[in-house]
Amino acid sequence: MAAKQHSHGIDPRPILELIASIEADLLRLKQMLEPIPEKFDPANPHNKASDGKLTEEGIECCYRMFDEGKTRYSVARAMKISFAAATHRFNAWRKAGGERRQRALLG
Repeated sequence: MAAKQHSHGIDPRPILELIASIEADLLRLKQMLEPIPEKFDPANPHNKASDGKLTEEGIECCYRMFDEGKTRYSVARAMKISFAAATHRFNAWRKAGGERRQRALLG
């Protein structure tokens, strides 16, 4: 199917996708500059770096949720990460000693 052309002769979809991406990046930046919420908050934007990977705080937050007996699925949903990423963190948590591991300090 051919791309829909506007009167300007361009396909607006790539531009609209770029705008949506920029808006998402600006929202993340805004959230990072807002006051830090409580220390143990899975939704805290400081848990993820600008590339979407978990920061040290984000990793510790995952681990603490596993300490509490949360499932990989519930950790994935709370942290807004994939189930595969939660599984990776769960295996790393077990390798670090599980509930007996040395807890890191949260900023």
